[in-house]
Amino acid sequence: MSHRLPRSPYGDCASPATDTAFCPPANLPLVRVLHYLELEGPLRRSGIGTATDHQRRALAGVDEADRPQGGLEVVTDPWPQDTPRAVIGRLRHGESVLPEYDIAHCNAIGPGSLTVARHARHTGRPLVCHAHVTSEDFRNSFRGSNALADPLGRYLRWFYAQADLVCCPSEGTKRHLETYPVEAPIEPITNGVDHASLEGFEGFREPVRTRLGIDPDELVIFAVGNVFERKGLSTFCRLAQALPYEFVWFGPYDTGPQASRAVRRWTRDPPSNVTFTGWIEDKRAAFAAGDVFCFPTHAENQGIAVLEAMACGKPVVLRDLPVFREFYTDGVDCVLRDTRQGFREAIRALADDPERRRRLGERARETAGNHRLERVGTELLACYERVLEA
Repeated sequence: MSHRLPRSPYGDCASPATDTAFCPPANLPLVRVLHYLELEGPLRRSGIGTATDHQRRALAGVDEADRPQGGLEVVTDPWPQDTPRAVIGRLRHGESVLPEYDIAHCNAIGPGSLTVARHARHTGRPLVCHAHVTSEDFRNSFRGSNALADPLGRYLRWFYAQADLVCCPSEGTKRHLETYPVEAPIEPITNGVDHASLEGFEGFREPVRTRLGIDPDELVIFAVGNVFERKGLSTFCRLAQALPYEFVWFGPYDTGPQASRAVRRWTRDPPSNVTFTGWIEDKRAAFAAGDVFCFPTHAENQGIAVLEAMACGKPVVLRDLPVFREFYTDGVDCVLRDTRQGFREAIRALADDPERRRRLGERARETAGNHRLERVGTELLACYERVLEA
């Protein structure tokens, strides 16, 4: 069956023989990025949603000094706002229903992302995929996730292989992708931390502690993010059972059939000194109320909440994982431990030494300063220029 390719914004570049509808000049005066996150509403409460928001804020800060040859335009919604009749009419005339763009950047892996990826490949436009998901960090997330992890890995290998460039949050994630293997070039780019979104967090401390019934002077060990076993839920609760401090986990958790056994067990009957807050509208409340950030996660691509805690000057105690050693230094800007006993000893030591908590927090703040959104924007822009030139 014959078909007509979408009309190219660059004149008569479309050719059924080459199946290509895009031949940009080497130095585009304006780069239009289709920066897409499907299921944006549901994913707003996830690390993927936060990372995507960081990218968009970073790209919004790109100015003439960053790209002197022209500006950068970001489109986030690929789907037409026309009536169904108008869409059908455009398709009949061989016109694309997607907005004009020069680069597609997909942040998820579902059918909407696949549609955008296929359109980019079909029309010869550069495609960047952001690998926020790996089979390793998918395990122990919700009921049935372990059974799906291996098939997911095979799908990711196929999906990411369509890209001209795969971005990911860390060298550790890159190594995972290379074992699948993903054949496309892979470029680690920090997820970054939005310092502006954390400004004024200190003012939340008293009202949040009052609402939670926590004494103003009580030491609070805390975590932030979705409540998953993969993020060290059982370790967090067992540490609470062994220590005399308040433990608070700020973040949503499932209660329905999709919830894992561990999540149901601990959230329904937590230790007496553990509080699960559920979703909080303003993350500044969490970083204000907590004193020591405890994150015994078993797998991370980077861990945005860690960077946010550091940006707030909180001492952080993390599981000793290669991805954390990639960014942080044990005893300098964090504490890394690989056993429950190690976590207990580290938390006790910090509880007994306020001055050490302060020093560790100050160094952590300095480290977070190396992950500002300006860096994300610079590195993303370099990736876009790279795939355009290629």
